[in-house]
Amino acid sequence: MPSATTSTNPTLPWPPEPQPRDLILTLFGLYARAEQNWLSVASVVELMSDLGTAGPLVRKSISRLKQRGLLASQRIGGVPGYSLSPQALDVLAEGDVRIFNRTRAAVQDGWVLVVFSIPESERDKRHALRTALIRLGFGMVAQGVWIAPRTLGHETRHVLERQHLAHYVDMFVGDHVAFGNLRTKVREWWDLDNLSALYGQFVARYRPVLTRFTDQTVVPREAFSVYVPMLTDWRRLPYLDPGLPLSLLPAGWNGVTADDIFGQLNAILSAPAREHAMSVIHR
Repeated sequence: MPSATTSTNPTLPWPPEPQPRDLILTLFGLYARAEQNWLSVASVVELMSDLGTAGPLVRKSISRLKQRGLLASQRIGGVPGYSLSPQALDVLAEGDVRIFNRTRAAVQDGWVLVVFSIPESERDKRHALRTALIRLGFGMVAQGVWIAPRTLGHETRHVLERQHLAHYVDMFVGDHVAFGNLRTKVREWWDLDNLSALYGQFVARYRPVLTRFTDQTVVPREAFSVYVPMLTDWRRLPYLDPGLPLSLLPAGWNGVTADDIFGQLNAILSAPAREHAMSVIHR
């Protein structure tokens, strides 16, 4: 079996715990959009306290999210709070599909290729484009040639247009028709060893949680304290795994197990977690 170092994609380690700014974005994604895209400062601080993060760190993290253009200050009825920026709303809407409604491609679906050549004088655009493609789950075939399942074609076009990168690329769709073993090529284009390790860590962290909540009554506050970090942990994985065909992946691919655990925990915890969040937001 080839080593993970044969992949051209960078290794992305599993974070030890979700960062406060990531938890805050999850909170807004889950609960602000249904509340006129707004949460009060007090409710964010209290909900983050339930997740083990103190007020000063919450405010510092919000300040960084504002600097990145993801949150904006807004008063409603004289109450200070925050709303998601249009950019953040777009990203979260795209994430909803990836996280909650993702599909797995089949070989017969074909592939989408992104081809680009960006001069050295615009290296910042080259970096932005590579970052966008990695985030979408593309694998690198060669310098300036990236590949993903064709099922990502529409999303890729939308993301590149939104980030003003479309005029740097050409996109093609097609099939692998000859030369080379496609299973071997997939292992070269994607770091499957690293991805499998990330899935394995998710399974190890949350399988016991699933067992616990399957065997006991779910308390809303406890559901909230588990659900938001779990979703924050999970949401990066559907981007690293673009839904590659199972027939091209190693036997017993643990991404299937991880996906099943996420789906069950989402079904068990999302409603009681929302109940707790709304009790704080509407207080």
